[in-house]
Amino acid sequence: MKLIARGRDADVYALDGARVLRRYRHGGPTAREARLMTDLAARGYPVPTVYEVSGADLVLERLDGPTMLDVLAAQPWRGRSLGRTLGGLLDRLHALPAPAWLPGRFGTGGDNRVLHLDLHPGNVVLTGRGPVVIDWRDARAGDPAADVAMTLVTIGSAELPGPALRLARRPLLRSVREGREAGLAARTREVVEAKLADPHLLPSEAARLGRRTGGRTDRPGP
Repeated sequence: MKLIARGRDADVYALDGARVLRRYRHGGPTAREARLMTDLAARGYPVPTVYEVSGADLVLERLDGPTMLDVLAAQPWRGRSLGRTLGGLLDRLHALPAPAWLPGRFGTGGDNRVLHLDLHPGNVVLTGRGPVVIDWRDARAGDPAADVAMTLVTIGSAELPGPALRLARRPLLRSVREGREAGLAARTREVVEAKLADPHLLPSEAARLGRRTGGRTDRPGP
């Protein structure tokens, strides 16, 4: 197998021209992730086809196209338009009631929706059939405002390689935020605290987030 991508907690290998193997390095709830992608596909949301699930491995459709992050690095002037695309993907997702079996986080106490909770440009592949959202490991049922806040906090604190991406960040964030302010302020601090607990957070990212919490950058203990 050929390694074609390496994330913070998973590696992706090419199996053939149509399939990839996504392998989590420390295990994970792959059965639930696969079930959710299958459910979302049946409801018309753009996700990779799931072929097989086994332990920490997922065999998925191989998507043909660059990530949104790749495009932003090469064409930073598209930040605003790609932000609208990202915001539209959030809106489409939040129109879907969460299935009863999906665990909750940032709950509403009632009408919970599907939340991705890691929807950023690196997790959107721009294919010939349109944008496709990958990496559903963190998905939960809850308040859409928390999902929007997580996207904004993740992009705003990310360690971005190169000046092009840093140039694209502000217009991208403005487009994602536009028209999605409802409930955002109430959820943002909660989301920042959750992000600080992420074991994959880089020290530079924790420092940026710490400036939003009065300078605290420590992580919760085990």
